Amino acid sequence: MRITELLRADTMILHLSSASKRETIDDLSRKLDEAGKLHDLVRFREAILAREAQSTTGIGKGIAIPHAKTAAVKMPAIAFGRSKDGIDYEALDGQPSHLFFMIAASEGANNEHLETLARLSSLLMDEGLRKKLLEAETEEEVLRIIDAKERELAGEEANTRNVKITSPQAEAKAETKTVQGKVLAVTACPTGIAHTYMAADALKAKAQELGIPFKVETNGSGGAKNELTEGDIADAVAIIVAADKQVEMKRFAGKHVIQVPVAEGIRKPKELLEKAWKQDAPVYYGQDGAKQEGERQKGRRGFYKHLMNGVSNMLPFVVGGGILIAISFLFGIHAADPKDPSYNPIAGALMTIAGGNAFGLMIPVLAAFIAMSIADRPGFAPGAVGGLMAATGQAGFLGGLIAGFLAGYLVVGLKKAFAGLPQSLEGIKPVLLYPLFGILLTGVIMMYVVIDPVKAINEGLKVWLSGMGTSNLVLLGLLLGGMMAVDMGGPINKAAFTFGIAMIDAGNYAPHAAIMAGGMVPPLGMALATTFFRNRFTKGEREAGKTCYVMGLSFITEGAIPFAAADPARVLPSAIIGSAIAGALAMVFGIGLPAPHGGVFVIPVVQGNAFLYLLAILSGAIVTALLVGFLKKPIQES
Repeated sequence: MRITELLRADTMILHLSSASKRETIDDLSRKLDEAGKLHDLVRFREAILAREAQSTTGIGKGIAIPHAKTAAVKMPAIAFGRSKDGIDYEALDGQPSHLFFMIAASEGANNEHLETLARLSSLLMDEGLRKKLLEAETEEEVLRIIDAKERELAGEEANTRNVKITSPQAEAKAETKTVQGKVLAVTACPTGIAHTYMAADALKAKAQELGIPFKVETNGSGGAKNELTEGDIADAVAIIVAADKQVEMKRFAGKHVIQVPVAEGIRKPKELLEKAWKQDAPVYYGQDGAKQEGERQKGRRGFYKHLMNGVSNMLPFVVGGGILIAISFLFGIHAADPKDPSYNPIAGALMTIAGGNAFGLMIPVLAAFIAMSIADRPGFAPGAVGGLMAATGQAGFLGGLIAGFLAGYLVVGLKKAFAGLPQSLEGIKPVLLYPLFGILLTGVIMMYVVIDPVKAINEGLKVWLSGMGTSNLVLLGLLLGGMMAVDMGGPINKAAFTFGIAMIDAGNYAPHAAIMAGGMVPPLGMALATTFFRNRFTKGEREAGKTCYVMGLSFITEGAIPFAAADPARVLPSAIIGSAIAGALAMVFGIGLPAPHGGVFVIPVVQGNAFLYLLAILSGAIVTALLVGFLKKPIQES
């Protein structure tokens, strides 16, 4: 399939009147909808904005490629827009964008469609093509330019594995090191349509210019292409992994590996290739996420990555169990207790399933998956045992966190300790040595070192929170509520949510009431803003605002992300202030929340006055809506 079968004259805007990134997205989305390419304009625009929230698709060199793969697309298509004056699209190079290609991929798009869309991304790396597109006078001329370039490149061999090093520049860059082999690369972005292939082409072109033998594997929507073989990896000088999603890493053990975001492959191909050729990169060891030589894991690959691996696997137990506990409370707060006059067998069964079993597994699962993230599968059993000991020893959530990290790093140490054993014993390490010594050491340390002190800390924290004065409670509520809106589902939001779960586990329900109130405010605030300040939003945004009512009431903070991504300077401060106010009011009103999730559906089981809790949430949402309405300027839709 040719690109011109997806890009048609009726999906082009040669003279964009847009003044901002958001307006550009609105105009191009509307053009696709008018051409009959979409099932649902609002949902498609939300998918585009969600992709932009991950990282800008303004890749620099005057190009932006907003894209999404969603069921809102009726048939794969491309919209083209051009602005000769340029639009601030938050491009990676900080320069205005002039050429816009909006890629709409349907959820069931076949490989042929996806490969065609990817080919467009590759063509745009040609400076001559970009210049011609800027100068084209008609839609038909745009189509002729692209079609001619595509025909010119048809059939060209992309594999450069046999390129000879003849460039004096490359030899100089190697600093007289004698290195045999080639540089490999893997590129991947979350959507797998544009950035994946543009990074691959940028690296490929620069490698050819430098005279560096090179091969690149692309992990796109159609699966891995040009896959790296065992022979390729064995001969590799180094590997560049330019990816924003998980790729198979264990195959690179023992090799010099450079790991960067996919955008770096587009922006800095020369720098990456020169570093790789000089082997100026740490050696990768072990499984996915293992520590590299000379460099401790950072950011998402370090503490936060391991913690989130545990929390994300624990959440189904927390959410499912928590809502079942909340339902049991509907029969009476003590209806699950056989000794209480209000006892109800249904409430008792729900509490046994949720409180006894689902919540009983919560901390062991947390610890097990933290340990597994650190040490791969050998860390799972020691982590699970340590987490169970924390739960039964009343060390609670904090004890489970310690157990997970303790078990994980103990097993990493065991791997190093047993590295010198004969090769014939390699098979018994994962089935005997790691579980035996991992469980033993984790258990002993938890029993004699961790549990009692952590139990005392939990009791002290509980007493401290219970004895807080009103002013301190307000500050805590402000902090926890505001954290929920800072990144709406990101690390700060998850940190507050995790703290709330820990407090529920410790028997103090007030902090989580503030946290859930703060988390409900951003989408509810945007829903109210789009309802009462209609002239501040486009028609599509007003439609999206309606869904925010449901998402806000369901405690899905992420519902406000499209608005925050489109206008962060106004929306984020408004949301943070409103969420902080809701959290503080929940504390002042003395609300406790025993259920970790559920939004409005668990408000009947709050401890305290449910009406006042609703008032706290509504007050925060109104403040957010008023601030957004005040800060945003009226817009005029075409």
